This record gives sequence, C-alpha cells and structure tokens, in this order.
Amino acid sequence: MTPAEPLTPRALLVDPEEGFVAELQAQPGMGLCRLDGAAGGADALRRLRSLSYDVVLTSPRSPIPEDLALLSEMRVVRPGVKAIVLAPGATAADIIATLRARAFACFVAPFPMAEVAEMVRRAVQNPDWRDGLQLLSARADWLALRVDCRRLAADRLIRFLAELARDVPEALREDLLTAFREILLNAMEHGAGFAPDQVIDVTAVRTARAIVYYVRDPGPGFSPDDLPHAAVGNPPDDPLAHAAHRERLGLRPGGFGLLLARGVVDEFLHSEKANEVLLIKHTA
Repeated sequence: MTPAEPLTPRALLVDPEEGFVAELQAQPGMGLCRLDGAAGGADALRRLRSLSYDVVLTSPRSPIPEDLALLSEMRVVRPGVKAIVLAPGATAADIIATLRARAFACFVAPFPMAEVAEMVRRAVQNPDWRDGLQLLSARADWLALRVDCRRLAADRLIRFLAELARDVPEALREDLLTAFREILLNAMEHGAGFAPDQVIDVTAVRTARAIVYYVRDPGPGFSPDDLPHAAVGNPPDDPLAHAAHRERLGLRPGGFGLLLARGVVDEFLHSEKANEVLLIKHTA
C-alpha cells in the first residue's frame, strides 16, 4: 500500500482584502500553506462544516467583539479550531478578551506581516495544540498567568503583551519585550528544563510611570554569583567563556539573557534563590 501523502496545511481568512492575502502569501514559508478566503462569517462557518482548517484568521476589518462572537460559533462546529484575531483597532479590554477566549494570537493594524505569517506557520505546525496560557487575573493594569514551559506558549504570550503595550514607543517596547522573552525562556530552560508539564508564573503590571514584569519558575534557584553558562558571569578577559561552557553542557546557544535584560530595564531584581525576577522599565 502506498503511504498517504501529508495533507497541505490550510488557513482560512475571513473577509480578506486582496492586498492582505497577496502580502501574506509572499512571506517566507507561506507557499507551503493553502490560504482560502471566506466571504464573511456565515461563509466561514459553512466552510468549517465541510473542511478542517489548521487555523482561521478573522477579518482585518471587523472589531474584536464581533470576531470573538464568530470564534464562539466556529468552536461549536470545530471545537479545537485555532484562531488568529486581526483587528483594525483594540482597547486593552479587547486584548484581554482575546486571551479569555483562548485565541491563538492577536494582531492590531498596522499588521506586521512577517510576524502574522510566522504565527500562521506556528499554528499549522502544532496540530495537537492546547492553550498554554492560563489566566489568573486579567485587568488592563494587572495581568497574571501561568504559562506552560514551551517556546510556543512564550511566543504567544509576548504577542499579547506587545498589543497591550501599543501605546509605548516602539523602540522601548521592542527592547522591553526582548528582555522579558530572554528572562522567560531562561526560566523555562533552567528552572523547568522545558518540561511541558511545568508552569511559569508571570505577572505584567502597568503603573502610571512604569511597566513591571514578574517571572517565577518552579526550579530550586541558583547563585547569581556562579553563572558560568551566562554572559553575565564571564571573566573580564574572556567575554565568550560562557559559550564553551554551554556547549559542554549541551545547552542552546545564548546565555546573554541576563546581561541583555539588565542593560534594557531600569531596575532588575531577583529573589534570594533567584528563581523570581522583577523587570521594571520606567515610562515617564
């Protein structure tokens, strides 16, 4: 018997604009994914009844409440459907609503097409996806979650946090989220060994003058003065000593997370065991 050929990944775009589809299709790697268009919500539901899609992208023109109402209907037809919410605008309450609705990701115009395409690829590459973001508290100024120790969960969380911080100047926002991502991945790798059954506690707090990120991993901690695997622990005469040490331990290339984070934020604090970290960036 001839083995069956793998199915081409499918993405469904609701009410797409012609230019949007062309730009998305032109992104690297998107040629391997079939993009189908649906002429509105009713047509999307009809298509989902007859075909299984790896991911659905909502209309770039519809508001988030309308998108989430459609997502609820789609999950009656296909309970496990993944949705990337696209919106012309959004409030912090809207972004939190997408988290509550377990959307795969959320993008607000103007859309960073390379990031949208990357999230589509991640969606179609994870057919057995389960939501790795558990909301504990959801306010515009206080967001607390438990995050599965998987890179996918980390990247999805950062996408939501990016939208929540849209009013922050772009360069500052990008630097802060890069620092946060490094600390989060560091917690997943060294605190939990990337074990998917382990969780990281994350809190994002917004004050009138600062953004604060708190990360806690389930590990036993470490001594901040003894970090041969990290750039922050390099001797002054050997700035790459940690790279050889990481290679001996079989760790991923890197080790610059702590050094990067400390250089970006205004305040970097950790607990006695160093398995809890606070990043504070002043915005005013």
